[in-house]
Amino acid sequence: MEKEIFVVVGLGNPGLKYAHTRHNMGFDTLQLLADRWHVGLTRERCSGLVGETDFEGRRVALCQPQTFMNLSGECVSPLIHWYKCPQDHLMVICDDIDLKPGQVRFRRSGRAGTHNGLRNIVEQLGGTEFPRCRIGVGAPAENWDLVDWVLGKPLTREEQALILDAQTRAADGIEKWILEGIDKAMSKYNG
Repeated sequence: MEKEIFVVVGLGNPGLKYAHTRHNMGFDTLQLLADRWHVGLTRERCSGLVGETDFEGRRVALCQPQTFMNLSGECVSPLIHWYKCPQDHLMVICDDIDLKPGQVRFRRSGRAGTHNGLRNIVEQLGGTEFPRCRIGVGAPAENWDLVDWVLGKPLTREEQALILDAQTRAADGIEKWILEGIDKAMSKYNG
């Protein structure tokens, strides 16, 4: 019998133009996990770059969708069907302007809120019953355009340090989720 699988998806926009922007928080956090586990994201599957591994006896697939953010569901929905992965074994990592920079929030399920990538995934899956990890990037100042803010890179060393720390805690929380479940990840890493 084949092992159950966990699918971890980091949201972002493909291409060098968007690398390491606030909106690519999911991509960067997923890459941190891939590096930690020595997994290459080299296989093209369902409009995403995918790598598979065995993490402490659990089968895990990591994915960076190669659709643009607003079409993330066009990768995620076929991917979890291909893997026969139940929604509660899917973790989506994304940025969140409603959380302070560096804040991490795990949730069992819920609405997409203002995040267009999550909104498209909910639409394509026809449900909200999948865990997600949101990483705070803060709201733009009054004189900033929202698109310019999320497609911009962290400005100060302090912001860069906060975000790197958040990505590390998010990766730790995802490991906790795989091994012990979403409640343990929420109780240890939300804050």
